[in-house]
Amino acid sequence: MTGLGVVFRPQLPPERLRAVAREADAAGLEELWLWEDCFLEGGVSTAAAALAWTERVRVGIGLLPVPLRNVAVTAMEAASLERMFPGRPMLTLGHGVQDWMGQVGARAASPLGLLGEHLDAMRALLRGERLTVRGRYVQLDDVALDWPPQHPVDILAGGTGPRTLRLSGEKADGTLLTAATSVDGVRRARKLVEEGRRSAGRGGSHRVVVYLLAATGAGAETRLRTELAAEGLASADVGVAGDAGAVAGAVRRLAEAGADTVVLQPTADEPDPEGFVRFAAQEVRPLVP
Repeated sequence: MTGLGVVFRPQLPPERLRAVAREADAAGLEELWLWEDCFLEGGVSTAAAALAWTERVRVGIGLLPVPLRNVAVTAMEAASLERMFPGRPMLTLGHGVQDWMGQVGARAASPLGLLGEHLDAMRALLRGERLTVRGRYVQLDDVALDWPPQHPVDILAGGTGPRTLRLSGEKADGTLLTAATSVDGVRRARKLVEEGRRSAGRGGSHRVVVYLLAATGAGAETRLRTELAAEGLASADVGVAGDAGAVAGAVRRLAEAGADTVVLQPTADEPDPEGFVRFAAQEVRPLVP
């Protein structure tokens, strides 16, 4: 079955999260995703709150920019969330938007190298390993978590470029793709991820999650076109506007191209975030196998 989720966009004030998270839980939505975009809302703080306010919905952070974070602290936070809410948190690491990283003095000379070192260290710490690392970016001296997760935790990597997608295949447990990814883009991403997995000799499965910009209800087509134009994607074959059938059709096309989970991303001016959650869970979900 194709997974289905919805994004709580940080263009909404953080005090709106409680109502949306509770609606997601009540409506039977599978996944609620959050962003740590500069300079809007913190990913870990909002995820912890959403998990505490709900009982069953899985909560993803897509994504945590690693230039802003010490890997040991991120591993501590990930382990704490997993132990408090087993099986429900989902974390994604990425190298972040470089202009934003420059604004806070955290821009790395090699974003790819930084992300690779973080992924290696993060996954090892969450496995309960004790690490001493002398990398270019990650420096650890006899570090281990006192409270590692009791069960394996998958860490996703977010990316768009070929080198980052191959790196995700080599070092991450899954890949997160942006809403600027077309059906053909999902196919290319899956191919690049698999190239990375083969080069690293990795077996098992690798989850691909993709955002889908979606609008429904009054003015849906206009809201979608306006946002795509603002993002420079007016000519891209991405996004969907319409009723549940139209949105489900777009979800199915992404799934057929290789996505395991599709996360509906409302427009930034979505007039009814709680209603959008109900729409996804109660109208779109039954139409997606």
